[in-house]
Amino acid sequence: MASAPIPTSPKTCEPIANLLVIPAKTPNPHRSHGSPKIRTLRLESDVVYSPPKQLTFEQFLEEYGGNPDYELVNGEVIPMDPTGPHEIVIANLLMKLVMAIAQTGKPWRPLQNCPVKPFLDRDTARRPDLAIVDAAALSKDPSWQKQAALLNPKPIKLAIEVVSTNWQTDYIQKVEEYAIFGIAEYWIVDFRGLGGIEYIGTPKQPTFIVATLHDNQYHQTQYRLGQAIESPLFPELKLRLDDITEPPID
Repeated sequence: MASAPIPTSPKTCEPIANLLVIPAKTPNPHRSHGSPKIRTLRLESDVVYSPPKQLTFEQFLEEYGGNPDYELVNGEVIPMDPTGPHEIVIANLLMKLVMAIAQTGKPWRPLQNCPVKPFLDRDTARRPDLAIVDAAALSKDPSWQKQAALLNPKPIKLAIEVVSTNWQTDYIQKVEEYAIFGIAEYWIVDFRGLGGIEYIGTPKQPTFIVATLHDNQYHQTQYRLGQAIESPLFPELKLRLDDITEPPID
């Protein structure tokens, strides 16, 4: 059934639903005759809904490809809001990993904030804070030769996320997504203990999680301050959570 049209104000052509009609005081029959006067008050709304801008993966690369502070999730641009301490932790991890890669002798290389398109049927671009990739596999990827974006996540051996205030993304969404991508190892570096207690326990404290992929699911091991971190990908790695914060966490 078609809905009835909304009546409009004859002078303003606004829907009468936006106008509040208030009759004046009831007229005194001993003083005057005729219809009561009408006062009209306009109802103003402070809330204006603006749908989020939708982008394709290619449009995102064109507009935000060089800006590491944004990801794309199902066509919607999401700000990452990194802080100075967040960036220091990433830099310290990068230094540690460069030495660890050299010890393995494998053709692996670290990438920082590189856009990754994990799903062919979705306009999504994830940016791991750090990703360790197989450079030999990358050299065989035609798309990599044309743009600094991974259209195939298979070359990624390790993804690392340093937790910010949007901790749910790292603990929930990316745990599922990176497992689907087949990334063998995923590190969650929660150096401020921001994650929910269901993920890092109580009392909340700085936590480093090494998640290893088995049967398409991650098995997580938690490390606290002062504990030596063990990584199957880097068995010779010497690393504690204390080593990558600046100033060190006491």
